[in-house]
Amino acid sequence: MPKFAAAARGALADTGLRRNLRGATAALRARQAAGAAEPADWEDLREAGRAIKDETLLNLDAHLEELERAVTEAGGTVHWAADAAEARRVVTGLVRATGAREVVKARSLAVREIGLDDALARAGVTARETALSDLVVQLAGDGPSHLLSPAAHRDRAEIRELFLREMPGAPPDLPGDPAALAAAARAHLRRRFLGARVAITGANFMVAETGTLVLLESEGNGRMCLTLPETLISVVGIEKVVPTWTDLEVFLQLLPRSSSGDRMTPYVSAWTGVTPGDGPRAFHLVLLDNGRTKALADEIGRTALRCIRCSACLNVCPVYERTGGQAYGPVYPGPIGAILTPQMRGVESAADASLPYASTLCGACGDVCPVKIDIPDVLVHLRGKVIESRRRRPVPTPELLMMRGLAWTMGDPRRYETALRRGTRWARLLSRGGRIRRLPGLLGKWTEARDLPVPPAESFRAWWRRRTP
Repeated sequence: MPKFAAAARGALADTGLRRNLRGATAALRARQAAGAAEPADWEDLREAGRAIKDETLLNLDAHLEELERAVTEAGGTVHWAADAAEARRVVTGLVRATGAREVVKARSLAVREIGLDDALARAGVTARETALSDLVVQLAGDGPSHLLSPAAHRDRAEIRELFLREMPGAPPDLPGDPAALAAAARAHLRRRFLGARVAITGANFMVAETGTLVLLESEGNGRMCLTLPETLISVVGIEKVVPTWTDLEVFLQLLPRSSSGDRMTPYVSAWTGVTPGDGPRAFHLVLLDNGRTKALADEIGRTALRCIRCSACLNVCPVYERTGGQAYGPVYPGPIGAILTPQMRGVESAADASLPYASTLCGACGDVCPVKIDIPDVLVHLRGKVIESRRRRPVPTPELLMMRGLAWTMGDPRRYETALRRGTRWARLLSRGGRIRRLPGLLGKWTEARDLPVPPAESFRAWWRRRTP
């Protein structure tokens, strides 16, 4: 995974991608704003959501134990996965035990987070996406660009060509209008559903008091995954638990209005364990940690675990609108990805350490968050962690060496004046038309985005000495 700045350059050069993203985010932004403006108690709902999430996170162990008991009593099996590798082993083993060579999937960021598709492929199992936008991304072999609409970076003409080239059974005279594209995908997916023995899903929420999982979606593919296959495997992050159905009611209002602007999601599916004669015969819940307890231990960083994956922050972010989600990595895009990924994966790699800087800190993301995550505050906090991790390295970074040199130079007036005189001479030699457009070395980061004014020939100190008797 490249650093954010390097990945973003490719997106910035793609005018078609930027046009598609601009249109998608503008439409979603307008719908979200209208949805949030309708209820008179919207701010009260946001505060209630924040309070419920904070209380749940403070007592997460107790709520998860209650959830495990309830799921087990309802005939389900709970598996605990400390990291992505363990989650992959658990799910791959469960699929192998059924003898299935193909599984259907409903959209799940947790499944994407653990890299399950590749693990299943190595085990000889093919994973089939069933949400339309996810199907487009899978057929194209690229990454998702948006939480709500992973194929937001593609237009209808691109999708039509993709279906004709990659989707078996697509009619050769397939029109490019949305209805025809959806109908072709529906026919393709229906065959997958009818032959599937195993389904893999995520969940938006887990109700601890009854062991019920809840999935919100707009296409009905999730419900097909929950009802037709014999075995259902749900991979869910541990932060998705809510204590009671009363608590769930708050989020059933917050999530649809903050994602698509709707009053309610078209499909709200809930399942509790195994019901004889109806639905799957076996249900497995994989509770995923994968860095979440590490984030939970951070007083500031833990607020990111309130996230309900609505995508509102993406739609208002000026950086995301220009770069798209793929620059943030393979799972969590936008402002929420910039604070979630570094906490779950750490900031040791250059790519993860670059994410907290993928923001102008304008604050728009925090203003629209339905559970009041102060994303700019967390970004600044994580930037501090990045700096601290660099200081602990046995070999200093070039940036740190430069800062140490500046500290030594500015620690003595004579050294400072000497450096100022020499630097001014060099700067004036590099200037063109009164401005410096490119600086060498690490200083070049400044001139990547802006020109540097040429310093005056005479410093203030020299001017003061000349005029003072």
